[in-house]
Amino acid sequence: MQFAAVEVSQSPENKFREYLASRPKPQRYTGQQRDMVLFIFAQHNHFDAEQLIDEMKKAGFQVSRATVYRTLAKLVDAGLLRRLELGPRMFYEHDYGYPQHEHMYCQECGKVIEFQSHALDTIIREVCQEHNFQTHGRTFIIRGVCSQCNRARMTKRRLDLI
Repeated sequence: MQFAAVEVSQSPENKFREYLASRPKPQRYTGQQRDMVLFIFAQHNHFDAEQLIDEMKKAGFQVSRATVYRTLAKLVDAGLLRRLELGPRMFYEHDYGYPQHEHMYCQECGKVIEFQSHALDTIIREVCQEHNFQTHGRTFIIRGVCSQCNRARMTKRRLDLI
């Protein structure tokens, strides 16, 4: 499911520049970082670092593995990306400019299904109020088996009975 982007006051590139400049020891914004930010925010998908490196190289960009890993960590710290632990790998998705949403992760095929739930939002808000807890975000992942993999498993089980 794709969610409509939320209106933001700055482009992801400008927000990242601002983040780098506001560090205790200001950091410069490199060409590789610019290429990464523009590449990542030109599409909306879940990706891991190795997929990003491969896709950027296929698109003709020069990127070093070390720069990608360091920049991904900075993009998370800057609030531009969200880190999701899905299975054995760490995935990333847009956080800046996208509404709060949750995930279902199929442990069979690796499919990620995004969803929004007003009921879940209400419960989390109530629990936070009850505990006087100020939230700064959340990551909610339901792990299981998607409908397609469930159908495939059921078909296999029926065939095993024959």
